[in-house]
Amino acid sequence: MAGMAHPPDSKQRFSDRVADYVRYRPSYPPEAIDIVRREAGLAADAIVADVGAGTGISSALWLDAGATVYAVEPNDAMRAAAAALLGARPRLPAVAGSAAATTLAAGSVDLVTAAQAFHWFERDACRREFRRILKPAGFVALLWNSRHVDTTPFLRGYEALLHRFATDYAAVNHQNIDAAKVDEFYAPGRCLRAVVPNSQTFDFAGVRGRLLSSSYAPPAGDPRHEPMLAALRALFDEHADRGGVRFDYDTEIYVGRLE
Repeated sequence: MAGMAHPPDSKQRFSDRVADYVRYRPSYPPEAIDIVRREAGLAADAIVADVGAGTGISSALWLDAGATVYAVEPNDAMRAAAAALLGARPRLPAVAGSAAATTLAAGSVDLVTAAQAFHWFERDACRREFRRILKPAGFVALLWNSRHVDTTPFLRGYEALLHRFATDYAAVNHQNIDAAKVDEFYAPGRCLRAVVPNSQTFDFAGVRGRLLSSSYAPPAGDPRHEPMLAALRALFDEHADRGGVRFDYDTEIYVGRLE
């Protein structure tokens, strides 16, 4: 299976967006963690490698579930944000590693998770690494919050705004990894797929921060930045209800073994 090519700076794309990422990116519904735990048969004290852990959003959920979590993240700024958010809590070793080279010991974890991250990985390399670090009966869980793009007038306008202003949105959109590619990753084994609803409601500061947390949003200094924010303001003013707009997501969960 050929790996997906990414820009050479893919591990550093979020370095200047960490504060917005921490504040405005969605978490995952508790039901998503429950689904993974049931399907993988995880014990309460399971050892989880959260690969591409970013700022610790998903790591926090596994800590809440009682697991020991290795938060594996190659981006220094994001890993530091995770440590600041979760560092006072036990059972959180933050690891400077990547999906292809986690630095974790062979056969050391019960579950590998990748939340909003798998589409950045070189799939052949990470599959080999995940198999190496998993215990013989270990599982891999992939999670995404897939934003609705056409279910409300606001979300249709937001999607149009991204296509108008974003730098490489079409190239890096995680929906480029479809169910068939995920099935191929797990093959010859099979995976469970489940979907649960998720949402966020934002005032304008929130929707601005949500946009700027995306790696494809032109940053300050880019000639597209201010026109993009002006268009966002107009879109928000047109569709806000009682001072807010809603982002709806399908939280997609895949759980299976790598045979």
